[in-house]
Amino acid sequence: MIENPGKDSGAPGPRDNCPVPVVGPVLRPVLIGAGVFFVVLGAVGTVVPGLPTTIFLIIAAWCFARSSARFYGWLYSRPRFGPLLINWERHRVIPVYAKALAIGSMTASLVYVSLFVAEDWVAPALMFLVMAPVSIYILTRASRAPASELA
Repeated sequence: MIENPGKDSGAPGPRDNCPVPVVGPVLRPVLIGAGVFFVVLGAVGTVVPGLPTTIFLIIAAWCFARSSARFYGWLYSRPRFGPLLINWERHRVIPVYAKALAIGSMTASLVYVSLFVAEDWVAPALMFLVMAPVSIYILTRASRAPASELA
């Protein structure tokens, strides 16, 4: 288990409760690289409309939790990203704006593919079969952390 990377980092004590163990020396650079890639995507998502931020940061946190206590602590200590990640890890919170953006993006892409790309009903149907359960999952998560435990 990766211990708390620093008192002032804002990161939760031990790494998240995922059953996947910390990786060995061969996979460590791969996960660090993937984590950095997803942090960059998340950062771009803060300024590019339609590109999500939260999911990329959750994936980056997962990568860092298994590969680097330093990067894990750094990510959680960022003022813009830390509270999002801490609220997700502690309470499984997805903010309302992130829910709206995710559902809106999925709907827009389904409509676009249905109207302009697909030549038959198969692609839109497959997209719908994937997007429907994802949308249900997103919508059933809490929108705010309990008032007594805000990060």
